[in-house]
Amino acid sequence: MSSYSMQDAPASTGGGSHMQGFGGGPNNIAGGSSNAETGSAATDFGSESIFATDGTKHTDLCNMLESNKDAMKLEAMRRIIGMVAKGRNVASLFPSVVKNVLSKNNELKKLVYVYLVRYAEEEQDLALLSISAFQKALKDRNQLIRASALRVLSSIRVTVIVPIMMLSIKDAASDMSPFVRKTAAHAIPKLFSLDETQKENLIDVIEKLLKDRTTLVAGSAVMAFEIVCPDRIDLVHKNYRKLCNLLVDVDEWGQMAVLNMLTHYARSQFLDPNQNADAGDAAFYTDPESEEEEESEDSEDSEKDESKKKKKKKPYTMDSDHRLLLRCARPLLQSRNSGVVMSVCQLYFHIAPNNEHCTVIKPMLRLLHSNREVQTVVLTNIATLSLKYKHLFEPFIKSFFVHSQDSAQIRSLKLEIMTNLASDSTIPIILKEFQTYVSSSDREFVATTIQAIGRCASQLEDVTDTCVHGLMKLLQHRDELVVGESVVIIKKLLQLQPSEHKAIIVHLTKLVDGIKVPMARASILWLIGEYSEHVPKLAPDVLRKFAKNFSNEEDIVKLQVLNLAAKLMLTNAKQTKLLTQYVLNLAKYDINYDIRDRARYLRQLLLPAEKGPLGKYAKKVLLVSKPAPVLESAYKDRQRWQVGSLSLMLGAAASGYVPLPDFPEEAPDSSVRNVEVEYSWAESAKRAAKKSSKTKKKKNRSELDDFYSSGDSDEDDSDDDDDDDDSDEDSDEDSDEETSDEEETDEDDDEEDDEEEEESDEDDDEDDGEWADSSSEGEVLPASRKSTKDSDDDDDDSDEEDSDEDDSDESEEESDDEPVLTKPAPKAAKVKSPPKASRKAKAPAAKEVSLLDLDDLSAPAPSGGAAASSFETSLLQPATGAMQGLSLAPAQDIQSASAAYTSTQSYELLNRISGRGLGAQYRYTRRSHISSESMVDIEVTLTNHGDSELHDIAVANKKLDGGMSLHEFECVNSLDVGESRTVTLGVDFKDTLNPAVFDISCRTGKFSVKIPPVVGEIVQSAVMTEAEYKQRSGQLKGMNESSGQATLSSAQELHSLCQCVLQNANLSVVRRTSSDGDDNTLLFAGRTTSAHLPVLLKLVMDGTSVKLTCNCEKMVIGSMLLKEIKQALAKV
Repeated sequence: MSSYSMQDAPASTGGGSHMQGFGGGPNNIAGGSSNAETGSAATDFGSESIFATDGTKHTDLCNMLESNKDAMKLEAMRRIIGMVAKGRNVASLFPSVVKNVLSKNNELKKLVYVYLVRYAEEEQDLALLSISAFQKALKDRNQLIRASALRVLSSIRVTVIVPIMMLSIKDAASDMSPFVRKTAAHAIPKLFSLDETQKENLIDVIEKLLKDRTTLVAGSAVMAFEIVCPDRIDLVHKNYRKLCNLLVDVDEWGQMAVLNMLTHYARSQFLDPNQNADAGDAAFYTDPESEEEEESEDSEDSEKDESKKKKKKKPYTMDSDHRLLLRCARPLLQSRNSGVVMSVCQLYFHIAPNNEHCTVIKPMLRLLHSNREVQTVVLTNIATLSLKYKHLFEPFIKSFFVHSQDSAQIRSLKLEIMTNLASDSTIPIILKEFQTYVSSSDREFVATTIQAIGRCASQLEDVTDTCVHGLMKLLQHRDELVVGESVVIIKKLLQLQPSEHKAIIVHLTKLVDGIKVPMARASILWLIGEYSEHVPKLAPDVLRKFAKNFSNEEDIVKLQVLNLAAKLMLTNAKQTKLLTQYVLNLAKYDINYDIRDRARYLRQLLLPAEKGPLGKYAKKVLLVSKPAPVLESAYKDRQRWQVGSLSLMLGAAASGYVPLPDFPEEAPDSSVRNVEVEYSWAESAKRAAKKSSKTKKKKNRSELDDFYSSGDSDEDDSDDDDDDDDSDEDSDEDSDEETSDEEETDEDDDEEDDEEEEESDEDDDEDDGEWADSSSEGEVLPASRKSTKDSDDDDDDSDEEDSDEDDSDESEEESDDEPVLTKPAPKAAKVKSPPKASRKAKAPAAKEVSLLDLDDLSAPAPSGGAAASSFETSLLQPATGAMQGLSLAPAQDIQSASAAYTSTQSYELLNRISGRGLGAQYRYTRRSHISSESMVDIEVTLTNHGDSELHDIAVANKKLDGGMSLHEFECVNSLDVGESRTVTLGVDFKDTLNPAVFDISCRTGKFSVKIPPVVGEIVQSAVMTEAEYKQRSGQLKGMNESSGQATLSSAQELHSLCQCVLQNANLSVVRRTSSDGDDNTLLFAGRTTSAHLPVLLKLVMDGTSVKLTCNCEKMVIGSMLLKEIKQALAKV
């Protein structure tokens, strides 16, 4: 809000009215009458609400709002909104403001609606008078006005206007503007809270908004769904995949709502991804002999158990929609909004496999660099998660070290986390850190650290003695709170092994006089009474001292004095009987009723004269062995709450908390998430035009087939009269199969066209007669008949190519429109063999070729050079046409190829000066390592530049990040002076650009080296056809595509560019088979070494300019590879 200056104010806004309200005339301030002073009073436009009386409050603003000038009204509204922003009450201006709701000035109208949204609920009666104006504004041409009117209407909390609100929300849900539809989604929860009987109508609106494809509406629609009908999970089925794909583009708060909703959805619709881990452990530890005995005892129970075990042993396969959610949510870990990052973390911890939980650890730790509020939330969640997933956070334990600027709550949470992560491997660094903390000047922090030390000692028995002796040193601390806390913890630790710490009990007994903290004194008295046999001489004396000062002690100390007296009375009555009677008499008249009751109870147990029926049980009651205390984390009970929720922060169920459902035992039907694509009018017209052209071509073919089949049938009648009936039956069966196949594959054809095709096919088959053979599917023509068939097929090549292109275009359009392919694979088409060689055979339609026929295509061809080649060509050509746009295998199954170019460039690994005479060079061989295909093969040349022989050269201390692995080279026993030895390393970079850091050791020392990955060398060349290249590049669009342009120093041939690319990247050239006339394009294909993901590169040369496009799911590899190729081409 811009500041207001009197130079811009109208003349009528003088300060007279303000000053009169203060109690004087316009000139009474400092004796001045200038307009500057008046203006200074007016500049503080909230002053009148403080000093003016009720009759004159906001008079100048009312006058400005009632003016005829829009500029004055606009200025008044700006001042009013400024006061609203500062929290001042300007409700008295509601009548004056609401009058301007019909203003034609859009800027003024927007500010009026902002004010009305704030005060419509307080001034409901006045707001109702303007209902007609709000309804009229809902039809305004400005989308902001329509949205603001709906916001004001939904802010009026009066049940009378519920029908009007319902109609307005329905209209807004169909508005052309996504901003208005978003506002409609926000109004739904308001209407639901006002009248819950409108739930069914609101569900219809929510269902409509959930189908919205605009990212602006998706988040708000999901919020409304979560509030109104979170149990209507059937509304999510059809929109699940759309929400997953739109997740990255939704606004940040909408992302949080969508992630929370999808987490609940995934828990109810997908199987537990970690169920096999538990079943595997149970099976591993099962005793087969014991199982056989149980089975012999009860056969019926054993059968049930076996059936259950079979169900458990059933291998788990993650649903593709389950994987889709995890894959779409992962990029949000880089969000700048901490709430979004935490939502993704809770999604992974609740529905992801255990081996993928490590994905979210570093993003969570990144949030620790935010403000204190965010740190508190993140640390609270980590403190809860670290109890169950200790192994995930142990490598990052240094991230939880306490800093000087941390608040007390953050320090406490970090101590809690470090205590949870205490193990044999981490306890040394934790205790060393705690040793620094106990010397802090913050006494409360030191006390919390002592408690953490006690928990570590109770968890790990190996460090119990170390912790106890360390705490004993703190007993000399000058702060009583530190000493008292140390005594309390020592008391708890001594209960674990009291017999081994007799000296410590004696030492504490001697220190009891100097300790003033009541809890610490009570703890020492309890230790003396519980283990009095270790201090038989000191215990009575301690009782004597405390009995002498009994009336001045705290209540907790008095209770322990009574306990000490009672226990010594049973173990050493000769010395302590009189002291016990004295203490009981003092406690009898104490002002605290707990102490009086304890004394009365103990008197009945101990004293012979007053011994009651319980006296014989005195030793069993007082001297019974007590179990050692269990020091548990305060966050243990919070594991039942959802990660990132308010309930987990509070440790109790918050209002509106919905617990996560359990995973189902059996997977629900996944077909409910399949969506039928509805084409637009333009798409429908385009597809209808293509269909009509295909129909014409089919009719032409049928006419030709009729011509040839009629002639052939006449010849066949004279030869094979006896087989007419059988061939007719077979032809009828074949025709039925062909028509059914056509119906399955042609989803876009109308029913009428299908009937015409069936009739034409039946006519053809009846005329063919014996031409329809009852051979098995996939049978191949003999070579004698095939030779004449090739010559006849040349006439129809053009028609077949056109039809194949149409089919491929349709398949590509369907793959783009449909989110998931639910169409079943077509059956294999039968290849019919005519009885005569002169007969023209039907060319199989491209759409009838199935993926199941690929095995038949690889069958050995008949002998004969020309005939065999034409045989393979005629079969493969329609098959490849049908394969256009189809994915034959997932990205991980891309077949690798040998490198087209072997790089000889070497890099320095170890300098001979740094290596004390040992030098090392390495180069990439562009081969897969012998131990694993996911490893890059690196050739290392070791050279002895020193004056003496080197021995035992090997790899040591591998420091690899992100799951990388390294296969060491064999140890070099000796390396003479001046000698060079070549060894081989294998490095799996996990498709990242992190260097492989390790040490090379020999007898002279260890030398740290690293191998940074070269992008062009950590990819492998791959075999890929042009059709597959286009299909895969079409899938890797958007963020997975990088493009750029390089400028050549001079015009070059395409061969030179190809050579340059192959020298700088381990890719293979994709052979182009299409005749599109584009001779300036180069296609290269490869795959990532670790995950075998496709890496595609395209070069288009235009003079001295080269346009580059790189497609890769690993965005970093794609962009860096493009950058390296650009730099290499610029040097050509």
